[in-house]
Amino acid sequence: MRLVIGNKTYSSWSLRAWAAAKLSGLDFEEVLVPLDTPEFASRVKAISPAARVPVLVDGKLAVWDSLAIIEYLAERAPAGRLWPLDGAARARARSLCAELHSGFPDLRGHYPMNLRRTPAPHPRSPDAMRDIARMREIWRDCRADHAGEGDFLFGPFSAADCFFAPVVTRFLTYLLPLGKVERAYAEAVMAHPILAEWREGAASEPWVVDADEVD
Repeated sequence: MRLVIGNKTYSSWSLRAWAAAKLSGLDFEEVLVPLDTPEFASRVKAISPAARVPVLVDGKLAVWDSLAIIEYLAERAPAGRLWPLDGAARARARSLCAELHSGFPDLRGHYPMNLRRTPAPHPRSPDAMRDIARMREIWRDCRADHAGEGDFLFGPFSAADCFFAPVVTRFLTYLLPLGKVERAYAEAVMAHPILAEWREGAASEPWVVDADEVD
């Protein structure tokens, strides 16, 4: 399999799919296509009709969109346990990932993922603060229900944590408010070997995407 991704510094959707691919235990080749370059659209369009990253290529099959890729990997590698084993927890994890997938526009737009940025505050808007409050609620509720099972949203590191990991980086990059429970979760995510490997790759990238370089 090949996983086509964008810059590790900026591409939050790529991080989700890449982390899930790592978690699945399946072998895959990483193909990075730099964002915001003249050749980006044509290179990705040749692989996926959506012309966006990430794209998972498995033989003649192309699977695009992070959530679709995670579901495909979960089917291909059930031993990887991307989703919680318990049915109710699994349904909740999928609901939360879908909520994030389709929501939180102000948090995304106001605080783009940027692993190169020195942690510092960025002006807050009321709409973004509503997204931030909901995000903190999600993390607190999941940790309260699964605190005895591990350090992550549903105990062990799972697809849900892959999906929320880019948001964790935003909270730490822009010094967004975190309570004790949410901070412990964020620190656990950042310390996970999968995130450490991604961040190491980001640190060596030469590209700059001006749109994601906010003051």
